[in-house]
Amino acid sequence: MNRTTLSLIAGATALAAVTGFAAVSAPDPGAAERRTGAATLPVERTGLLCPRPSTSDLAETTYTSFTPVTEGADDKGTAVLRSAAQQSAPDEDAEGEDEKDGEKAGKDENDENDEKGEKGDKDAVEGDQADKPVLQLEEPGKPVTAEADGADAPALVGTADGRFASGWTAQQTTEVAAGTGRGLQGVACSAADTQFWFPGASTDDSRTDYIHLTNPDDSAAVVDVELYGKDGELKTTVGEGITVKPRSAEPVLLSTLTAEKQTDVTVHVVVRSGRVGAAVQALDDETGGDWLPASADPSGRLVLPGIPKDATAVRLVAFTPGDADVDLKVRLAAPSGLITPAGNETLHLKGGMTAAFDLGELTRGEAGSLVLTAPDGSVPVVAAVRVLRGEEGKQESAFIPAARPVETRATALDNTAKGTTLSVTAPEGGAEIRVTASAGTKGGTPQTKTYSIRSGTTQDVEAPVPAGLKGSYALTVETRSGGPIYASRTLASTEGGVPYFTVQALPDDRGMVAVPDASEDLSVLQR
Repeated sequence: MNRTTLSLIAGATALAAVTGFAAVSAPDPGAAERRTGAATLPVERTGLLCPRPSTSDLAETTYTSFTPVTEGADDKGTAVLRSAAQQSAPDEDAEGEDEKDGEKAGKDENDENDEKGEKGDKDAVEGDQADKPVLQLEEPGKPVTAEADGADAPALVGTADGRFASGWTAQQTTEVAAGTGRGLQGVACSAADTQFWFPGASTDDSRTDYIHLTNPDDSAAVVDVELYGKDGELKTTVGEGITVKPRSAEPVLLSTLTAEKQTDVTVHVVVRSGRVGAAVQALDDETGGDWLPASADPSGRLVLPGIPKDATAVRLVAFTPGDADVDLKVRLAAPSGLITPAGNETLHLKGGMTAAFDLGELTRGEAGSLVLTAPDGSVPVVAAVRVLRGEEGKQESAFIPAARPVETRATALDNTAKGTTLSVTAPEGGAEIRVTASAGTKGGTPQTKTYSIRSGTTQDVEAPVPAGLKGSYALTVETRSGGPIYASRTLASTEGGVPYFTVQALPDDRGMVAVPDASEDLSVLQR
């Protein structure tokens, strides 16, 4: 990729309160329907966290930020992402040898930690230079991008308020030309939280998996990382009480937490104090790598949307917390409807143990999404699939976790005119959706199309492209009627005969909340 390298500065973020919540907190989804006089309004403030993209010197990263146009939003506001961790490259305008020495020391320490497999990026940045944004939106409806090369691309923290808060979305997309994890790696930036589940990680020698923890706040966060393998919880040496310093990023190599080498592991992140953003970066020696986002909360019914139709191998990893066993019913939502994969009608999970199942060429040339159901929904489960494309020796991998539904609206970023696939499934009932292609980052006119998704099916829709597109663009999916729907977006390209790709599920952006009349009980607004 031909890119102009972003000059990324050292220094601390000066965010007074970076938040992962809406200023008007979302109520129970059904509360507005049960009450009278409720109004649906845009959220007023929200926060996002992006993990450090790569440790490879060959990495080329694009950060993208976007807010859709929202009726009723404030006419003022900002959306800013800043560096969360100390960078080794000095700011071009920085002055003073002391500052340069400090940056070099930070880089040396991080390099040493990476070599030892220990926690890197430990130093929270100090000073006030990080007031300079890495990305700042200028107007709703038009995405902006910034680019960075090599291992110095930072983790980002940021907030949006006013007219930029409702539906604010950010993503980082990284291409690594060679080495462990080569390929296309993409992840949507997420809100801070206190608990995460990641089925599909690994501590095997062929994998280099990191759990990235990003703290947006002014006080330290304390985190426990639990690992569960095929026989239950793995004994960890330093997984408890990991401290993530204020406004800093902490990548933790999973294989340093335990002596046990297992192909399939479920990672459970529990925050004792504070809150963090979390994502697993899974890098393979032979099949490239990608980000593994958190699974939807444990549930008796899960949907894993948008398995590529040309997938050559699909491996399902699932885990049920607690002691109860469960037999999962497996169905594939295909373009023609729900079908049961031959030989994989049900999958048995033992309580507290990670189970993996090879489903082969599951989609067989058609769009597809997995629908997993526990009997009566009584036993909660988390799950993800690892997908391979290409032939042996020239394969690339990506992950699709169980996703949350698109209740109102969701957005995918960094789309291109070619190589973008939008996949939508409606497992329980038909739905009508509206898809809007934004203006391009360098030019283009928005376009909108409406689609009908039949009940029980998955469709790869022919998404609109901005007229006169220059640069990349955003795709916003809105539920107009029916549903629930689940959606994902695949970015794909071919480099040296290897099918590079990355898949992002599209959770609801939670950009709108129901606000009752002042005469009503305002406790509905409290989480």
